[in-house]
Amino acid sequence: MKTTVLVAVGLALAVGLATAVSPFASGSPDGLEKVAEDQGFLDRGGLHAVQEGSPIPDYAFPGIENEFLATGLAGFVGTLVVFALGYLVALGLTRLRGPRETRTGRQGTPA
Repeated sequence: MKTTVLVAVGLALAVGLATAVSPFASGSPDGLEKVAEDQGFLDRGGLHAVQEGSPIPDYAFPGIENEFLATGLAGFVGTLVVFALGYLVALGLTRLRGPRETRTGRQGTPA
């Protein structure tokens, strides 16, 4: 199977899964938030600058009233963004390494 087809199928599966499953994620607070709530100091903490400027706060796409749809869209967009960043890193590393050597020891097309 060609690498391009494999990557496309993997991306489609990841995006489909993230979009379909993310609306069913637990609404319970994470461990740190739960401890802060139980100990009574949750209100004293503020948002970090990264959280304040987050494009998808609380794992729900802003501006969409339907919570199910907003969370599914956040999963869709988040998966695409992570894939794009990973692809750019892989592309950069490939270009840094230079041309690939084949089994024959020559550069260029594989043997």
